Amino acid sequence: MNLIISNASGQPIYDQITSQIKGLILSGELHAGDALPSMRALAKDLRISVITTKRAYEELERDGFLVSIPGKGSFVAQANLELVREENLKQIESRMQECIALAAQSGLSLNDLCEILTILYKGE
Repeated sequence: MNLIISNASGQPIYDQITSQIKGLILSGELHAGDALPSMRALAKDLRISVITTKRAYEELERDGFLVSIPGKGSFVAQANLELVREENLKQIESRMQECIALAAQSGLSLNDLCEILTILYKGE
């Protein structure tokens, strides 16, 4: 598992970890039952505090992406299709907000934006 942490980013390090691990799970690179590195090993690899990795793992577990088994470690949870769908919807909404802002800067109308989306969606 290759995670990239940026100290220059305004995003907290634990949040960078959670979003990257969620991305790996949603993309299918990590599968249900796959073991994650221990909190200590990940902290050492990323050169960050164990407390930071602990917080990231706790958030992933709270959100249903990981299960922790005492004495054995943390593992990717069984896919909850509704959870995966909700996470994908959040990502779509976020990216659409970026598109809307860029369209507004470019002077595009809502109809122009809808036309672009329709063309891209249909693959024309």
